[in-house]
Amino acid sequence: MKRAFPILGVLTAILLSYALYMALVWAPTERTMGNVQRIFYYHVPSAWTAFILFFVNFAASIVYLIRRKPAADIVALVSAEVGVVFCTVVLITGPIWARPVWGIWWTWDMRLTSTLVLWLIYVSYLFLRRFSSSGETPLLAAALAVLGALCVPFVYFSIWFFRTQHPQPVMGGGGSIDPRMLHVLLINWLAFSCFAFLVCWSRYRLEKLQRDVDQAHALASLSDPRGSVR
Repeated sequence: MKRAFPILGVLTAILLSYALYMALVWAPTERTMGNVQRIFYYHVPSAWTAFILFFVNFAASIVYLIRRKPAADIVALVSAEVGVVFCTVVLITGPIWARPVWGIWWTWDMRLTSTLVLWLIYVSYLFLRRFSSSGETPLLAAALAVLGALCVPFVYFSIWFFRTQHPQPVMGGGGSIDPRMLHVLLINWLAFSCFAFLVCWSRYRLEKLQRDVDQAHALASLSDPRGSVR
């Protein structure tokens, strides 16, 4: 597995570079919005990747609540961390696109507001994991993750059931997209997904190593009658 990581890293870098070229050069320019529409190739894949990571966080949290497996807790933590990063990209690229198209940076639209609430929930999750030293922290975090996961489908379907300023979905829900644009969109999503997987993999290894070291220190302290590590 260690040998596979650098190989996947190189392949992902190539895929990201290719996706960048496709988004900025190869994809056709949208007639009404112009080049600002190209943010779409980063905004939408970032949202989809964040949703997948939050689903992984939800599944791992459920496994931890049922079986109390440390590995599941690590997966939940790591997927939430990377998911928040991608969700942050969504909240940044959205206003960059909205300013020249809508004439405003932000509006309290149902899709925008629910996405912000989703981001705040998972940021709260990470704050809980980072600053709480209670032994019940993983359980509390897992319960909060379940709440966050319930918000994901609401965010996704909000523009289907509410009148919002946000554009309709490009696939289903009345939206449409040029086949070449869809091709570029899916390539970018694949590239972002591969990158997210590599970051999660690396972060999982670091977190597991950190917990193993902390456990070793704790055991050494218990075995030392003077309470210090030799």
